[in-house]
Amino acid sequence: MDDTLALKESVLFYLDRSGGLVKLVQDCELFDDPQHSEAVYRFCVSVNPSDVMDLDPVLGDRVLHDPLAATRLFRSVNVILKLTHLPPFPEYTLDLRASPRSYGPSRPFAMEGLVVAVTRTTKYTQGARFLCNDEGCPCSTGFHHIRVHSPGATESATVRNDFSCLVCRAPLREDVTFRVLGDKQLVELIHVGVLPLLNVHPPSSLRYQSVTLFLRDELCHSMRLGRLYRVLGTPALVHQWPGVTWSVEANSVQAWEPVYPHQVSEGFQALLKATAGSPWRFPGLLAHSFGCDVVPPGRYNTLKLALLLSLVQTTPDSADTFHSLDLLALASDTLLIDRLMAYSLSLAVRGVRHQLQGEMFASLSRDEHGAGTANIHAGSALLASGGVCMLGDLGGYRKDKLDAIQSVLESRAVGVFVPGRKYGEETDQQLSFPVQCSFWALADSTEPLLRRSSTLLGTVEMGPKPSQLAESFGLVVRCSDTVGGEAVLAQTAHTLSQAVTPGSQPLYPASVQLPFQDYQEFLAHARGLSAGLSSGAEKMIHGYYMASRRVRSDQNHGVNVSVASVKLLQVLLITLAEAHCKLCLRTTVQAEDALMAVLLCENAITLRQGASVLVIPPDAAFPCALGGDVGALRQRELLLDDLQQDVLRFIYAYAPGANSYIAEE
Repeated sequence: MDDTLALKESVLFYLDRSGGLVKLVQDCELFDDPQHSEAVYRFCVSVNPSDVMDLDPVLGDRVLHDPLAATRLFRSVNVILKLTHLPPFPEYTLDLRASPRSYGPSRPFAMEGLVVAVTRTTKYTQGARFLCNDEGCPCSTGFHHIRVHSPGATESATVRNDFSCLVCRAPLREDVTFRVLGDKQLVELIHVGVLPLLNVHPPSSLRYQSVTLFLRDELCHSMRLGRLYRVLGTPALVHQWPGVTWSVEANSVQAWEPVYPHQVSEGFQALLKATAGSPWRFPGLLAHSFGCDVVPPGRYNTLKLALLLSLVQTTPDSADTFHSLDLLALASDTLLIDRLMAYSLSLAVRGVRHQLQGEMFASLSRDEHGAGTANIHAGSALLASGGVCMLGDLGGYRKDKLDAIQSVLESRAVGVFVPGRKYGEETDQQLSFPVQCSFWALADSTEPLLRRSSTLLGTVEMGPKPSQLAESFGLVVRCSDTVGGEAVLAQTAHTLSQAVTPGSQPLYPASVQLPFQDYQEFLAHARGLSAGLSSGAEKMIHGYYMASRRVRSDQNHGVNVSVASVKLLQVLLITLAEAHCKLCLRTTVQAEDALMAVLLCENAITLRQGASVLVIPPDAAFPCALGGDVGALRQRELLLDDLQQDVLRFIYAYAPGANSYIAEE
């Protein structure tokens, strides 16, 4: 008894010192109503285990190793101890990849994982009042028999019809007018090690087993599909004849992202220093030499630059203000482009390769834990949240799938219809989940799907539905081989050399070849940068947007552009300019970054709708062959300078009010 009183004194002292008593008073004000009477009043107490251990080691040990006993120190109310953290030792960590799924200590553990499925919110019983059937027993009135939900317990452990009175052993009956209900949601969490397997092709033989989390009350809707979280929870084994289920009662939830090495290697630093005299030389050389394991240097430079920009801009840190950089590649050799995209996908912060036989967005199943609702499973796009979802060749998709892709690209959300009758609900429900990832796709430019109508400026006209789908992608890149049969010979020699002596010697000594790990660390560093627009970049982006909008809405100058494409254009320009700036490891977007965004956007619009009065080369970002020598780099810079003047003249001529900030030359 003395020990219990000492622990209660320590609890009171801790609540006073941590501000818990003030919060308790504020919470009690919500129940200060004569008309409001319940059997159980629920309070959440935030507990810092380190502070409790410093105050009273016995109480700290009770909180960490026997939380139910610690909770019973508050006998008069239903108290939930919310732990802020656990000690950083292996004994307090539960590895979802090797969890024992057996009996063990009923205490909290820390675990990290990916959300792969969630259920709708349903009700559970927080507490209930029971009365004795014997009217002569003092327990026939009052609040002597109160059942409160405990972590890991089923609904039948709280509410049942076979309880007996502790005084006279007569049967108890529930006073349903005092039943207190709360919200609960089930979440399936899987080990973070599954992420590298999602972008492997062919699929790996490894299998991971998910763990079911129970989220209750204020924790409901705190976890989203496709996101990573660190969870503090208590494992529980529940006997449900004829089997036993293993689940975790969540205590606290925090969004989490693994820490990746992000540094700039000596090779990248040397290259950056050697190209410091030009804003275009460093990203140009990166695109020229990127993907040497798949294609020879210099091939598909525009596509490789677009892939690098998408990799830099797509990051989970900006989940609330996510700007996707979707990419559609048009090529005659789709197999090679597919390999190049798969190679780039492994450099994404999270890359998911969609398999045609798998679910792209979301699927439904019946819950197996007795919640009586639908279980919503994340598809490839939701699993790629904060990263890149590679769709592959669109020629293999049916029309309904292409329509679904277009709808998601335009709305950035996926709708899920839950039929109520099938999943134990009274009414049907339409749910919506945000899709926050970049999409990569490719299409065969030689197929009837992409009907060639003109060779002028590389213009490609698509069929009615594919044309609308292409407009939904922010960036469209046509991968053409300007050197004809020499490209096939170079690719053949490259493939043979890689197969015979993979990685033994540099294949192209004159080009910049950096290790794959250096690219990973460089891109991770570039993603973490924040870029702001300079005055010159802002004027060029705004001017081009206004001029392009004016010209392409006039049938005398070009093809009419849809309203959706116009809205997408301005966001895409800023996204590309910021990505090009961060790829150069700068934090201020210059006019040269804006020019690269303008050239990529204009090429994409030309492919979709045809050319306008702004006439630029089909591969404007790389208007000439780029070799490893300084002369080729200098020639590209001179051509880009000329293109910059062309863009400025275009803005001066067609953007309203451009003469106030663009000088006529």
